[in-house]
Amino acid sequence: MGNEQRSIRGGKPQRAKKEVSAGGVVFRRGPESALAFLLIRDSYGLWGFPKGHLEPNESPASAAARETTEETGLDRLELRGPIDMIDWYFRLRGKLIHKFCHFFLFESSTGEPTPQVDEGITECKWFAYHEALAQLGYENARAVLRRAGELTRALPE
Repeated sequence: MGNEQRSIRGGKPQRAKKEVSAGGVVFRRGPESALAFLLIRDSYGLWGFPKGHLEPNESPASAAARETTEETGLDRLELRGPIDMIDWYFRLRGKLIHKFCHFFLFESSTGEPTPQVDEGITECKWFAYHEALAQLGYENARAVLRRAGELTRALPE
């Protein structure tokens, strides 16, 4: 049903409010070209990717870079391309939200990540690909990481 998705609450149909955000999957090449992926631990204690709302007139790629820098402290991110767009439904203060999130692949070759504590991020940590897959707390994020893994393998070293 897409944007026409409705739910029944108290006998009244409720239209979902659309929200758009963007996020980044950051990788780093280690010794012998081993790849590590950066995850953040969110306010729910789950591992995921940095992401956030688009500002007015901001492109998804620009928002992904900004949010990733804000939430991880890494400021020398090289955009390697789009990964995927995922969507999900949730309730916030009784309202049904249909969230769309565009993810982009970024390479970071320098700097130590620092969590944005005032946004509820408690930790930033590098993981090998298979460890990152196992640590992710959201199923739809695993699909994003799988696609990011395919894209990184196709990149020149």
